[in-house]
Amino acid sequence: MLHGYTQSGPLFRSKTRALEKLLAKALTPLNLTLNCIYPTAPIKLNPADIPGYQPPADDAEDTPAPDSWAWFRRRDNPSDADRPSYIGLDEGMAAIASTLRSSGPVDAVLGFSQGGAVAALVAAALETPHRDVHAEQAAWVAALREANEGRGLRFAAVYSGFFAVDESLAWCFEPKIQTPTIQFIGSLDTVVDEGRSRALVDRCEEAAVVVHPGGHYVPISKEWAMALAGYVKHHAQDPEAAKM
Repeated sequence: MLHGYTQSGPLFRSKTRALEKLLAKALTPLNLTLNCIYPTAPIKLNPADIPGYQPPADDAEDTPAPDSWAWFRRRDNPSDADRPSYIGLDEGMAAIASTLRSSGPVDAVLGFSQGGAVAALVAAALETPHRDVHAEQAAWVAALREANEGRGLRFAAVYSGFFAVDESLAWCFEPKIQTPTIQFIGSLDTVVDEGRSRALVDRCEEAAVVVHPGGHYVPISKEWAMALAGYVKHHAQDPEAAKM
């Protein structure tokens, strides 16, 4: 379960706990046990990194920084705004690999916003047969594959995700991601607009798309939780415990 930019693992769990409970209940008749893992990204964000952050009016020097983290930072290219680079992505992926080593291999990944973009990258990196990897990413890809015991994912669930435009990640999308994905898009999302999410959908071979009438969040009401539950049921045919 990969949180979004400025969030943390515990915060993301608090926001998606209702979804986790509904999903676990739906899977019980299939004798599937849901085990969700909520790592926190390794890149600590400063207040200046947080869009719209307003310090308290009586802000003092010892005011603690928000508990905000990222899987990577975006660095824009001054000569070409359409070709940014992602700083620290190797750290973010190393943290995910470390989580897999300590918790055991997973069957699926779910991510929100920046975590959704990263979830797609994880799915691509773990696919078998393995893709040819850009030299810059060879270390973290090898770590991920080793940590997940060489296994690919059954599926990925992406909420308000987007296509990772760093050119060094082109290998993740050429050819298209083969891992089945279900991608949730908020019709009123003003943080990640629909075009950016659709760009990721277009680079996935088996993408189911669910559009909800909300903004930039994970919808947790029963209607939208059941959409995910149905998808999980379809792809979880092995009666062993499923990890996300």
